[in-house]
Amino acid sequence: MDRLQKVIANSGYTSRRKAEELILQGSVEVNGEIVNTLGFKVSDKDIIRINDNVLNLKPTLEYYLLNKPREVICSVKDDKGRKCVVDLIPSNSRLYPVGRLDYDTTGLIILTNDGELANILMHPKHKIKKTYLAKIDGILNEEDFKKLRKGVMIDNVKLTIDHFKVRKIDKQKNTSLVEVTIHEGRNHIVRNLFMTLGYDVKKLTRVAYAFLSLDNLKSGEYRQLSKSEVASLYNLK
Repeated sequence: MDRLQKVIANSGYTSRRKAEELILQGSVEVNGEIVNTLGFKVSDKDIIRINDNVLNLKPTLEYYLLNKPREVICSVKDDKGRKCVVDLIPSNSRLYPVGRLDYDTTGLIILTNDGELANILMHPKHKIKKTYLAKIDGILNEEDFKKLRKGVMIDNVKLTIDHFKVRKIDKQKNTSLVEVTIHEGRNHIVRNLFMTLGYDVKKLTRVAYAFLSLDNLKSGEYRQLSKSEVASLYNLK
């Protein structure tokens, strides 16, 4: 017997947090009865229905690493008709992205139908590191370096930078290519970091997530994660 929200997440229907919201909204039925309490426990013999969809409690779990192109939404659907990351992977499973990248941000994102793993990876307490390459309009000075080393206040909350490195400087075009590693997941956090320092981000790519990297994947390409990679992601808990 497991808690209802965990079983929903493990089915791949959605993340555990979203499952909790659905339960509290009264959108979940167990054996024909609405359940709206988070402590309710079920087994794989129970019939769970969400908005008229009966869950498959034993789905085949799938894990993908995608190099997200620009102008693609990190969502399962978009009311404006824009392309979503799930559209780039031909699968019959209900995949969803782990976290998100901005519309104009490219790079590494994981897609899966494993709700338990998604919950582990997105939970702030696990402090999973993500590395970005940012092309900014300007050249960092020594004062900027000091701020990056100490951490930068964004919306009255301090952002700790785990690592940063200037990869390239173009004095003619007055631009810099900066590598930044952080473990936070606030919306637009990297763009807001450089905005706070007085720079505009012209291009942003996530190149690593924990121990995973893009390697030779081109924009729009994807690959399946190996069993050992999935096991290592679980070990980040």
